[in-house]
Formats: sequence, structure tokens, C-alpha cells
Amino acid sequence: MSPPLPSSWSLPEPMRAVPINDPALPAGWAALRALAGRWADGRVAVRSRNGGDLARAFPEIEEAVRLFPDDTAVDGELIVWEAGRLAFERLQQRMHHRSAAAARAAVEFPAHLVFPVKFSVLSDAGSRIRPCAGCG
Repeated sequence: MSPPLPSSWSLPEPMRAVPINDPALPAGWAALRALAGRWADGRVAVRSRNGGDLARAFPEIEEAVRLFPDDTAVDGELIVWEAGRLAFERLQQRMHHRSAAAARAAVEFPAHLVFPVKFSVLSDAGSRIRPCAGCG
């Protein structure tokens, strides 16, 4: 079960993805949508677009989110890069890992939280949106 979130603010609804036909991407899904946030009291959340807890399956992401400034949330995607390509199957395999298995998977197939163009960083308890650097 996910830990309760502080009542002062909550992660926003994720932006909805728009399918595109881009030959630069491999066929099928390549990333997993994730919302991540850190509250001023030090609590963190890493959630799927459906609200599922991802922190226990991706401890390296939870650790990185702990470094966020107070009251910061991001809307991004989790990826695993393997052998020169995005490996969605590794993300799928990792979804159900917990504890020691998740820690081993984090070393063998580390996930990365990335922010595609046009995604935003939500800051100041969700009251201010700062577009990502370089977004046009």
C-alpha cells in the first residue's frame, strides 16, 4: 500500500500522451509515465499515471526524487536504456520487483526519469509551472 500523501498538496493529474508515428522510436511502448514529487517534510512519491506506487519497484528513482527541492513535482517518463535502445520489456519486468529484487534490478537495468519536450516541472506546492529548459 502506498504511504499517505501530505494534505498540503498532491501530485497533479498527468498530462495525456498523444500517439505519434515517429520512426526514431522503436515499435510499441518504450517508456512508462511517472509523476514524482518531494514534499517539504521529506516525503516522496513516485506514481504511475494511474496512481500506482512505483517507488518500491524503482528504488533508484525514489532516491533521486529525495534530492528534489522542497515541494517539487515532475511529470516525466521512466526509461531503461539497454544495448543502444529503449527497453520497455525491462520496465515491465521491474514493475513487480520489491526489496532485494528491486535493488538488484536497479543495478542490472537502471531506470532513468526523463522529461520529454513540452513536459513541465511543477513547483511551489503545485502553484507554479516552470516549463522544462529548451522547450519551445
